[in-house]
Amino acid sequence: MKHSEKEKVRERFLVKGGSDVDLERGFKSGLDQEAITKETAKEHLDGDIKRIAHYQDILYAQNCYSLLIIFQAMDAAGKDGTIKHVMSGINPQGCQVFAFKAPSEEELDHDYLWRCSKALPERGRIGIFNRSYYEEVLVSRVHPDILEKQHLPAKLRGKGIWKKRFEQINNFEKYLVENGTVILKFFLNISKKEQKKRFLARLTDPEKNWKFTSSDATDRDLWDKYMDAYQECLSATSTNEAPWYVIPADSKPFCRLAVGYIIAETLKNMDLHYPVVTEEQKKELVKARMLLEGEFTDSAKEEESEQVESSHDTSNIEVDVVPVVTVGPQDLAVEPVKEKGKKDKAKSKNKAKKDKKNKQ
Repeated sequence: MKHSEKEKVRERFLVKGGSDVDLERGFKSGLDQEAITKETAKEHLDGDIKRIAHYQDILYAQNCYSLLIIFQAMDAAGKDGTIKHVMSGINPQGCQVFAFKAPSEEELDHDYLWRCSKALPERGRIGIFNRSYYEEVLVSRVHPDILEKQHLPAKLRGKGIWKKRFEQINNFEKYLVENGTVILKFFLNISKKEQKKRFLARLTDPEKNWKFTSSDATDRDLWDKYMDAYQECLSATSTNEAPWYVIPADSKPFCRLAVGYIIAETLKNMDLHYPVVTEEQKKELVKARMLLEGEFTDSAKEEESEQVESSHDTSNIEVDVVPVVTVGPQDLAVEPVKEKGKKDKAKSKNKAKKDKKNKQ
């Protein structure tokens, strides 16, 4: 899929603020999603993953902006899988993911934006919300008993509460944007038919049983109410500062491809650049280089000196040791020396005896 085709697709998914939203008929990709295989989608997604990693590095170094990505969807739409695949190439040091489930007692004792405000990304980081404060105009709207648990004064729970919350959310997001947080919001739009298919897969596969809860079936019975709540929410809270994108989610590969492209393009269009080094800092860098190079030279001289000293040092020379043999008198086979006169006299006697014998 060419860049121009991706851009056209992105425009189709963008929710225009104040417009009528039809989740069943609108926001079609304009492409044959079935023709986009896992291999094709992965090839394109890998390119966007690399782009996201590149821009994230600059975002982290610059430390001026932050990026907040919000995912909302019906159950089994693929939020977890999309986050896992699209964000697989980024440095974990510069990213944080929060999954917001049912609020705790402490969270219920604060305003509905409190728990999400604590989890906002710092400058230089990417923050991902798996569900968010939007649950307070969606789930709380479909399940009135949840709103009752929030201990709101009775006069603040009137009919106009949802409109007020839309305004509060828009103001909150505008405040964040004006303080350097760029906001992207994705609604993964799964069909009721595809959701049923994925629910059955979870029930059939023992390794996926843990993903299914009884509330999944209960919320499915409230499908139409959820669609009405989402449609009104998307229309009221998609702004120039914080736009909503409705992504077709029946095809997981296509969904991930679309989300990855939009994130990469958003980062690309941010005013990102590596920090500019001032003249004063450049001088410090020159000093640091001289110190390091001098340290290298000193180290080389020291090593050379050690080699010279080593060549004159005889203590390390290996010498073959000759064993010392102790010799005693008994080991010396030496005959006693006879006196010369006695030896000659003995020879004369022997000669005389031989001459006498010969005469006889």
